[in-house]
Amino acid sequence: MADRIVYSTESGDLRGRDDRKQKSRGRDCAPSMPRDGIVRVRRETSGRGGKTVTSVYGLPLSGDRLDELAAAIKRKCGTGGAVKDGVVIIQGDRVDAVMKLIRDEGFTVKNAGG
Repeated sequence: MADRIVYSTESGDLRGRDDRKQKSRGRDCAPSMPRDGIVRVRRETSGRGGKTVTSVYGLPLSGDRLDELAAAIKRKCGTGGAVKDGVVIIQGDRVDAVMKLIRDEGFTVKNAGG
């Protein structure tokens, strides 16, 4: 056990910013996907307490347009979801339905993963 002071009532937090970045680096980071114009849809359960979600990576949209497309997908699938860090997350295993909806919007879609 290291004898290192990490907090002081006079100075506050004494840990360096690098320590906190290293601890959070593995969590809440979207896996890097290639930016090649192909939208990738995959089913995920990792880090979600066993719950299944459908994630959409690589949409060449941002801001309001991305939120509008996510809302349309959620409405068509009849389920909830969110947009985090440019990734559309839809609750449940809806890979086929989401792929069809995105293909109908004119994007090239690929099923990423098994």
